[in-house]
Amino acid sequence: MSRTPNDVILFDALPLDPEGPRGNAWGRFGPNDQLGTLNLLTPEVIVEAVKEIETGIRISLDWPLSMPSYPSFDRSPFKHELVLRKPNCIYDDILAFNSQGSTQWDGFRHYANQKLRKFYNGHTSEEIEGSSVIGLHVVAEHGGISGRGVLLDYADWAEAHSISVPAFESRSITLDHLKLVIRDHNLDLRKGDILFIRSGFTAAYNQLNDEQRRELPNRPTPDFIGVEATERMVQWLWDRQFAAVAGDAPSFERAPIRGSHADPDFNLHEWLLAGWGTPIGELFDLEKLSRHCKETGKYSFFLSSMPLKVIGGVASPPNAFAIF
Repeated sequence: MSRTPNDVILFDALPLDPEGPRGNAWGRFGPNDQLGTLNLLTPEVIVEAVKEIETGIRISLDWPLSMPSYPSFDRSPFKHELVLRKPNCIYDDILAFNSQGSTQWDGFRHYANQKLRKFYNGHTSEEIEGSSVIGLHVVAEHGGISGRGVLLDYADWAEAHSISVPAFESRSITLDHLKLVIRDHNLDLRKGDILFIRSGFTAAYNQLNDEQRRELPNRPTPDFIGVEATERMVQWLWDRQFAAVAGDAPSFERAPIRGSHADPDFNLHEWLLAGWGTPIGELFDLEKLSRHCKETGKYSFFLSSMPLKVIGGVASPPNAFAIF
């Protein structure tokens, strides 16, 4: 039986579907649901989130589609072709890009539970390839991802506490540290919030020269900073009931997301995307946002984000703005 967004489901009550993977919330919003935890963005939640707008200041959260210059994880770089429509003086442009290459929302077709090879709500690869089920276009048709955003500026907090933040090393942003950020920035987290965590990756990347950028994806392993992938983190994310989560690094969780450092039982991509239907954002440009939040002391805002309406889309640029 489907539940409403206001129903309280304890972490210990998971999994909801005994046939699915550990900790799944399949069927929470019905067997045919395609929005996952975005269902938490009810009209009432949106109306409350609008109260975050006080000055009308808008800050873009998208990195250019051409960044990073050389994507990691063996993905093709962005291509832009300018076309002159002769004999007239009219230009078109043609874009070609991997939707995972720059700032993106990961949709529910992106990452399956690897053991069961099933996506959110139990969908299989055959269903994914044979229809537009759980495509990101559904999110666009429902008005995109809009609500109250909150920034946990870990990079700025860590610098203030003389904690090293090596963006290009496989390091964990711990739950204990994030809780201190929340306390020190006087943040109150609410059900349905859209979580952003700044690691400082884009700031560090912007300091690299072209040769260093070219070498970065060719390292033996894709080592990047990200949140810890542990049972404590998974339970905290569930208890907070975020509508979506995002960061500025190539992977929301510490990368590589598999390896000796990672607990295979608590891979965040599996739990959030395949298990709960929680969109994951990566490579967001949070630098201007960070500066504004620090100047004003306000780390919550109204988020407006509209994914591309590509039928059956796996991921999409967010086209996102923070509005204060």
